[in-house]
Amino acid sequence: MSAPPNFRKAKLYAMSLAKVGNPMRDEPFQTSQSLCRFKEEEAELLTHCFLKSFRSLELHHLDHHTSVESNDLFGYAAAIFDNNEALLEQGANIARHLHSRSNHPNIKSGDLCVALINDVGMAGEPTQAISIVKSESKVPFLQISERDGDLVLTTEQGIYPDKIDKGCLIINHGRADGFSIYLFDKGGGNTQFWVREFVGAKPVTNDDFLTRRYGELCSAFAEKGLSEDTPREERMEVASRAMTYLNETEEFDLDEFETTALEKPERIEQFKTFKEEFEEERGEPLKESFTVSKKEAEKAENRLKSRMKLDVGVTMQFSSGFIHEAERFLERGFDEEKQMEFVKIYFHKEL
Repeated sequence: MSAPPNFRKAKLYAMSLAKVGNPMRDEPFQTSQSLCRFKEEEAELLTHCFLKSFRSLELHHLDHHTSVESNDLFGYAAAIFDNNEALLEQGANIARHLHSRSNHPNIKSGDLCVALINDVGMAGEPTQAISIVKSESKVPFLQISERDGDLVLTTEQGIYPDKIDKGCLIINHGRADGFSIYLFDKGGGNTQFWVREFVGAKPVTNDDFLTRRYGELCSAFAEKGLSEDTPREERMEVASRAMTYLNETEEFDLDEFETTALEKPERIEQFKTFKEEFEEERGEPLKESFTVSKKEAEKAENRLKSRMKLDVGVTMQFSSGFIHEAERFLERGFDEEKQMEFVKIYFHKEL
């Protein structure tokens, strides 16, 4: 299990900037002519802004089908880590690399910041990191300023840290494996463009990752992989049994999971088909045996929620605790007089 990076003592060193348009729309491309350096109080604020979105993300490595050294971003990052004065030149190369990959009509133009950050803790040791963030939208804000002895209100357009759309943090750790990489894409619509085409990263498939992915797979299967006429309580049962297996077993085995948690042959076949589609969508097959991460299994169970959305304008949401006891507390039926289905829930008191 790999420890997450520690940003407590991190401090921004310098930054290069770029405007990256979409070449298919003949939008402009421009890089900064000098590095941006900051006063201590500014650096402290900006460090937080450019690192906050990288907390609690999955660990990745840079990757390439031949060797990691052939990954463009690997070469640019290695050059910066080896010589910090190369930040301006390599920051421009990173921007050009992004521009060359932005040749799809759905990719938005945006502002790119490439920041070198010192004293990021990794495996208990301080090291450097490169934060690459892209903001695709400007946020209006108001500013009161003095003009000719009076106060005036002006409007500006700028980058709002909480609205940064895409990010990649490259930490100078594990170079031989492709560095330690953390990514996000809040837009979600073109994630594969950012992760695969621009960064060229793949997740580290350790026990944490596999437990988390199987938790996601089982939840998605219960919601989308069963036949459309499957009752909600049966979907809840499938998800609950899968999470119970993850929490109660030490070594995950796919065959054992299918017979223990899914039981029915037709359900197992549905799961196999859904798993193949799930893996294809994410671009990588899942291992069929691994040591279960109890931390991630518990998180998966805690995340397990189920909603029942009715056509009369009522939505009910069930926690994982309720799901385990659904047979005791939930009853479904059909009212012949009203010709409508009904749901009955038993409880001790209202909280």
